[in-house]
Amino acid sequence: MNQISLDVFTQLHIDIARNSTDDFNLFHDPWKWHHINANPFNGPITLGFQLESLIEGKVAELRQKSDEAHLITEHGLNFSNYQFSFINVIKPGQTVEVEIKESQFKTEPSPCLSNRIIVKADGKLALTGHKKETAEPMFLSGLDLSRVGELKIQPDRCFLNNGYFLKRKFMMNSNAKNFLCASLRDQTLYFDELQDKVIFPEMFPCSLLSSALLEKALKWLHDFERNPMVYTSHKISIDRRFLAKLRSNDALHILIKPTENCAEHDFGDLQARPLDYECYGFFNSSNDLLFRALISLVPLELISKAMA
Repeated sequence: MNQISLDVFTQLHIDIARNSTDDFNLFHDPWKWHHINANPFNGPITLGFQLESLIEGKVAELRQKSDEAHLITEHGLNFSNYQFSFINVIKPGQTVEVEIKESQFKTEPSPCLSNRIIVKADGKLALTGHKKETAEPMFLSGLDLSRVGELKIQPDRCFLNNGYFLKRKFMMNSNAKNFLCASLRDQTLYFDELQDKVIFPEMFPCSLLSSALLEKALKWLHDFERNPMVYTSHKISIDRRFLAKLRSNDALHILIKPTENCAEHDFGDLQARPLDYECYGFFNSSNDLLFRALISLVPLELISKAMA
């Protein structure tokens, strides 16, 4: 049976989400959104990772109601995969309808538990995609870890010899709690000091990618007002085994670089072309690979032309 829920984000939720993840994108700022050149949205919009966190919580509810946890354990489905396409923005005050299609479990060619997801804002399509549980990561599975090096000794916000930009963030219980609240989720399901319960939700460490991408753009002197970029798709694989080990104050080393076919037009120019980034999140001195992601952006100019 499909699961459908209705929710509403306020500007306060957006502010809490961007503050807890250090996302300084002008699109979410209630005072600066109008500084964006030819902004067609006429106001601030919710964060992509904020919406995905809401979806994460809805899928978790479905897993519990349908007693599906045993499938994940029995088949070693250690990777949580999200694949979403952003169709339209969601503004504060709009009614957000999240529909999760009935779970599908298949054993061939390899075990996979999946759900199709559709999100609408005031009845208009905003996002489509899938959430899948697999034994191996669906995205960027061929990374050569031998070339990463000892990340903890590298300075924050630097470019490594292998071409990656390094952004270092630190896991904080308080930020994760705020991010959960901003995503309309119950923080007590994940954190309880009296019970010594610390469970970082899947989407919180991934949400720090926005900050890393923005800081990389700053390094390239990107003009956020003149040439704004928006997400078009996210493809994310998270290793639950490492997620369970995360604790407050753990350093998260985020590596990002444009994919090979996009490297020639990285942030910094004004040419209106799509841009794809491969992104990785490592933690611990052993460089445990917590998540990997393919993040696709496009200049707002192209979105505005499509909307015209």
